[in-house]
Amino acid sequence: MDRPGALAQLRTAAQAFAQAYLDPGERWCVGLSGGPDSLALTAVAAQLRPTTALIVDHGLQPDSGAVAETARNHALSLGCVAAHVLRVQVGAEGGPEAAARTARYAVLDAARDGPVLLAHTLDDQAETVLLGLGRGSGPRSIAGMRPYDPPWCRPLLGVRRSVTHAACAELGLAAWQDPHNADRRFTRTRLRTEVLPLLEDVLGGGVAEALARTATALREDTELIDAMAAQALPGLSTESAAGPGLDAGALTALPAAVRRRVIRGWLLAGGAIGLTDKQIRAVDALVTAWRGQGGVAVGSTLRGQRLVAGRRDGVLTLGPEPI
Repeated sequence: MDRPGALAQLRTAAQAFAQAYLDPGERWCVGLSGGPDSLALTAVAAQLRPTTALIVDHGLQPDSGAVAETARNHALSLGCVAAHVLRVQVGAEGGPEAAARTARYAVLDAARDGPVLLAHTLDDQAETVLLGLGRGSGPRSIAGMRPYDPPWCRPLLGVRRSVTHAACAELGLAAWQDPHNADRRFTRTRLRTEVLPLLEDVLGGGVAEALARTATALREDTELIDAMAAQALPGLSTESAAGPGLDAGALTALPAAVRRRVIRGWLLAGGAIGLTDKQIRAVDALVTAWRGQGGVAVGSTLRGQRLVAGRRDGVLTLGPEPI
């Protein structure tokens, strides 16, 4: 039996995703860059439901306006009911890739009128897992991207990038090729063009699929521990002379993985951002290896102060301190 064509494969993936996660007939949007992945997804999405294309112009390249307008025209020709170009100002915090991603997600969230389809593929997932491994970011990072993280939808996480390129060829579409994808200054570009091909060669193929399977397995474990931590957290809250916090004695009774997940959730709820595994384990040591040590500073949006987790009278506390 012949293998289905590329467009048919994408359509099957999008239909399966919609059936699993979305309400029947719900309108959706698609994030369209003009590249082959998002262009192929837009073509399929517009066949299935009323679709609005959202095209983000980051303004980072001289011809970005023309690229965005071409993408808009493609979207309308493929059957989208609307297509909007969204222009953003990209900051510098976290580096160019992170800053562009932050700006993109913010404007897509503000402009959407339904869930947003994103064209991340299995190859993107594999690259994300490798980035997490290399940075030692812990299981949450290695678990990669969720297929459905409302309002973000990733129906193509099980599809290889080669399929989206083949779908564009079937449609006769000339997709935009982002020059940043060939720029070796970007870590993800080097993973894509150097590291993954080398791993495929050394390990005999199938590496991208194996990394994606690893992400799925870790994500399932992570979500289970998240649920256990959320269930445990209310019973750990307490008051002390220093204010509200977590009962350190009660925390010690929890399994280590659940305890650290409780601590992570508590820190985030208290205003922490950009938490690292190292910071979470340092706060955990205030529970498991208490020797009167000082507090642990964590990232926050505070100005002129720092957010510090500490221990006092058997209670974990979290609050600002002057720098």
